Amino acid sequence: MKVAVMGAGAVGCYYGAMLARAGHNVVLIGRAQHVEAIERDGLRLETRLLDERIGRPRLTASVDVAAVAGAQLVLFCVKSPDTENAGASIGPHLAADALVLTLQNGVDNAERLRGVIAQEVAAAVVYVATEMAGPGHVRHHGRGELVIEPSSQSEAAARLLAAAGVPTEVSANVRGALWAKLIINCAYNALSAIAQLPYGRLVAGAGVRDSMRDVVAECIAVAQAEGVTLPPDIEQAVRRIADSMPGQYSSTAQDMARGKRSEIDHLNGLVVVRGEALGVATPVNRLLHTLVKLIENKTNSAI
Repeated sequence: MKVAVMGAGAVGCYYGAMLARAGHNVVLIGRAQHVEAIERDGLRLETRLLDERIGRPRLTASVDVAAVAGAQLVLFCVKSPDTENAGASIGPHLAADALVLTLQNGVDNAERLRGVIAQEVAAAVVYVATEMAGPGHVRHHGRGELVIEPSSQSEAAARLLAAAGVPTEVSANVRGALWAKLIINCAYNALSAIAQLPYGRLVAGAGVRDSMRDVVAECIAVAQAEGVTLPPDIEQAVRRIADSMPGQYSSTAQDMARGKRSEIDHLNGLVVVRGEALGVATPVNRLLHTLVKLIENKTNSAI
């Protein structure tokens, strides 16, 4: 099968590499520095169990969005603020029967993407710890499961991914799973970014666990007001992240360290906006959102 990864950063490169290792033809569409390194030397995949390079003919890279042409499966991995623009850019090149899986943070990307392309779109919840350790070098720190919402092609996609070593299930409550992932991100991402600390060291800080508990309580209140059915163990799931990924820096922390705009508007910022609309107070999420935006603006104005 031909698979295209749109927005091939750490998440997209990891899943693209796994599919290429399983024998599928994968094209990674991403930034020039990564594309050049991958085309020259192959993609370096580093995990706890292996360190190898994957290149032609199984895996190629391009900066051209037209490279999605002919792909039966598209992993859509762009940052949440870029969803509509990136979707519109690939739309004219997509095969009519392509399935587009949104492997993104946030809870509304699939709905936004459906507004700009005609192809079938399914949301996927991503549980993986990865980073780009250098141009064309993806480092995997742990996990890797996907949960996909039902569609006419979701079961087939889940079987394909599972066969490639990616644990994947189809769930009728992906909305609840997306909100659960959002709550985890709201608890960790901003604090990890502000402190520039990995999760294990972060939660050891004075008052951090109590602050995270306040963030989670606000998020749960907003989700319940939205009518979302959350997993019963969401609070325990938040606590487990620091144990299962102690060395992981949040994606927001990684963006901030590189002077890039983060997805904070679609994380704590989204909770604030939805809370305002539903009459639910979210002061802790508001403060974290404000602090990250202040640091981002300071960093970007200095560049």
